[in-house]
Amino acid sequence: MEMAEFIESRKPRWEQLESLLDRSEAHGLRELSLEDARTLGRLYRAVSSDLLWVRARSGSADVNAYLNDLVGRAYALTYPGRRPRLADVWGFVARGFPALMRREWRMYVASLLLLLAGVGFGYVGMMVDPDAAHYLVPAEHLNLDPVKRAADEAAGDGMSVGDQAQFTTYLFTHNIQVAFLAFALGITVGLGTAIMLFVNGLFLGALAQVYAAKGMAGWFWAWILPHGIPEITAICIAGAAGLVIARGMVAPRGLPRGQAVRQEAVTAVRLLFGTLVLFVLAGFIEGTVSQIHPPKLSVAFKVSFALTVGAGVYAYLLSDWLRGGRAAPDGGAESAHG
Repeated sequence: MEMAEFIESRKPRWEQLESLLDRSEAHGLRELSLEDARTLGRLYRAVSSDLLWVRARSGSADVNAYLNDLVGRAYALTYPGRRPRLADVWGFVARGFPALMRREWRMYVASLLLLLAGVGFGYVGMMVDPDAAHYLVPAEHLNLDPVKRAADEAAGDGMSVGDQAQFTTYLFTHNIQVAFLAFALGITVGLGTAIMLFVNGLFLGALAQVYAAKGMAGWFWAWILPHGIPEITAICIAGAAGLVIARGMVAPRGLPRGQAVRQEAVTAVRLLFGTLVLFVLAGFIEGTVSQIHPPKLSVAFKVSFALTVGAGVYAYLLSDWLRGGRAAPDGGAESAHG
């Protein structure tokens, strides 16, 4: 049988299975009648055979991808599997997430470049027009003199322990919100994600220039970098997750747009989940080392600490390259349907 003839003869049952899957995913299997449930099982087996037939004859990549998606969705409904175990979570954190970062490094680099573009724009903008501070500098820092702040911290007259804890909690919560928003805005074809990354970089760059203008650049980076490296990395990964969703909308690769977005959303959510470890690390550092200023901890010590943390973070993220890519993308065995 020729491929075109095969597709024409099998297409009605593919569409029937797709319709049943849409209903089941929207309302649950219990909403199906007994006859529809039996039909779904029969069609699942039949379409699985069709997929094997197409693969054996090196058929169209689009048809192969379409059938693989149908079979995968049917498999997920028929064999929902077991609840995640701690070992599964650890397997993803230790192996699956670095492998996923290796696959999606282009999206991460694009996200990082957007944020760095904002940093550069904010820094240069403040140099050219200091009066733009009302638009570029975060509100809580507008009336805060960097030199006086450093002197107060050195004299022990800075924020109390309670104020530091409150400020740290605010920053931690705020940055997680930024990350989730950068992820969710991927649905705007990535434009919202790009703007969010750029604006957050802009605020950071403008604030860096305010401290640099007062001769406090070293003090500023010693404050920001210890927690900032894992934190900014996590935000950029969340941005990459948003761009992955946008990729499904812009470049569905021969699939119906809805299916492409669903597939990319799985990858995006896993990327977002992986940032939690980095946010926990950043929050711990932000509540301890970052808030201990000179002379208690010197600028050199804090910057060295930051570089050590950064080296550890990126050694972890690049670990799949170091292993030669032997880990499966999900940190475990690949699914039976590929």
